[in-house]
Amino acid sequence: MIVEYQRPKTIDEALRLLSRAEPLTLPLGGGTALNRWAQAESQAVAVIDLQALGLNKIEMRGSNLHLGAVVTLQDLLDHPGLPAMLYEAVRLEATHNLRQAATLAGTLASADGRSPLTTVMLALDATLTIRKASGTEKIGLGSWLPLRRAGAGGGLITEIVLTAAGAVKLSYEYVARTPADRPIVCAAVAQWPAGRTRLALGGWGTAPLLAMDGPEPGGVEAAAHNAYSQAGDQWASAEYRAAMAVTLAKRCQG
Repeated sequence: MIVEYQRPKTIDEALRLLSRAEPLTLPLGGGTALNRWAQAESQAVAVIDLQALGLNKIEMRGSNLHLGAVVTLQDLLDHPGLPAMLYEAVRLEATHNLRQAATLAGTLASADGRSPLTTVMLALDATLTIRKASGTEKIGLGSWLPLRRAGAGGGLITEIVLTAAGAVKLSYEYVARTPADRPIVCAAVAQWPAGRTRLALGGWGTAPLLAMDGPEPGGVEAAAHNAYSQAGDQWASAEYRAAMAVTLAKRCQG
């Protein structure tokens, strides 16, 4: 239950509120994920609205794409010049109405393993910038995903950076019960001009996982099979997911 609402005007003020011992204080972007969580939990929480902090910019700086934490999914979809499969992942992530409010940081924070956008961002080696009272921390999305359930620890995601986003070849493939449904298995492969290749898999578990990050594309199929060899649940068997992960990884490589 939400018991307090704050709208700080500076990041320092937001950090002060987030670091309070009581009540539990959480950042509010678009509210789509947090409202669902608050309705399901009996714990009293305070929320801080991030809309006045200027974290809604999309900028290219050199070869790096900087995405503000409260950029909405629709903002991302409307921005020109991004990889085509990143647009596809955004479309598959949420309906049109939800995309108007859902923020990028909020989507990553609340995503489970079936999130198309989180899978693609993981393949693209997204890096999060997190502001804390003690300073600024940069952490890769793959390292942050397992830690997010423990909370931000008084920190605030301010931006997400994609390195050399325009130069990377990005492919995304998935299988689902229907074209608009969340994937049972999905694969995203990012390939850099120098040959570096990252394979991320989604469709299972609490978060997408990085199956491979190597200097060249060799080994993608074996990495896909190994990563999903135990990925069974009520939606699909581990054998099916491992086989489909190999197939989708091959398709991503063309």
